[in-house]
Amino acid sequence: MRLAMIGLGRMGANMAQRLMKGGHELEVFDPDLAPRKALVEKGAKAADSLAMLVSAMPMPRVVWLMIPAGKITDSTLVELATVLAPGDTVVDGGNSNYRDTQRRAAEFAAKGIAFLDCGTSGGVWGLENGYSLMVGGDAEAVERLRPIFETLAPAKDKGWGHVGPSGAGHFTKMIHNGIEYGLMQAYAEGFSIMEHKKDLDLDLQQVAEIWQHGSVVRSWLLDLTAASLKANPSLSGIAPYVSDSGEGRWTVQEAIDLDVPAPVITLSLLQRLRSRDEQSFSDRLLAAMRQQFGGHAVKKG
Repeated sequence: MRLAMIGLGRMGANMAQRLMKGGHELEVFDPDLAPRKALVEKGAKAADSLAMLVSAMPMPRVVWLMIPAGKITDSTLVELATVLAPGDTVVDGGNSNYRDTQRRAAEFAAKGIAFLDCGTSGGVWGLENGYSLMVGGDAEAVERLRPIFETLAPAKDKGWGHVGPSGAGHFTKMIHNGIEYGLMQAYAEGFSIMEHKKDLDLDLQQVAEIWQHGSVVRSWLLDLTAASLKANPSLSGIAPYVSDSGEGRWTVQEAIDLDVPAPVITLSLLQRLRSRDEQSFSDRLLAAMRQQFGGHAVKKG
């Protein structure tokens, strides 16, 4: 199958390579020339603009986006809407908010253009292992693109599926990432407790590797934890600053809107926010209050 891909960051470039290895023909575009040239060397064809990309494709066209959520996705889709035609299909494989996806799908449907949302998980390992794909949108359009999903997934019948109407793919990926926050936080806290138990002199890499086999807490995240500890046992050079992609926030907000308690995911998000506050005003104020009511000593900083 022939398709176009927009957005050649690391994940987009890896997905493009997996598609080409699976026999698909690829037209690619990215504002950055370097990743375009790199994929041309691997067999893709590149365009210098979105309009040129679309014009190079035979109808009906399939255009796959792997770009950051938000304004850049909106502006790209606005431009695409002017050059695509009825019968074409757009797939947003990024981490867009599912509400934005539902709005965009309705706008494209009015033009006779199918719009699918594909929640994509797999990170930098997807090229080798395949991607987990959660697809939302029209069932007929999903079936037309089945060869693409089967190529990107770990196997034709594993790791991907049509999960529901427009927005369902991005919604399930949002919840997936919220769960990921909680799992990561639990591992981090457990290993931190062990690291602080100095009198037992635990080898954390050894513990992680033991848990990888037979343990009820074994997982790919644990595999990555073991690899991290093997490469850098003391985690030297890594600042205690944890970013977030935004999907954890959306998950917490959705839980609030639905009156669903989600304390683990919520606290894991708050911990990430806490990691960025090097001069915490709230912690300093807590120390000041303790000094006021109890005369407790305050550590100068």
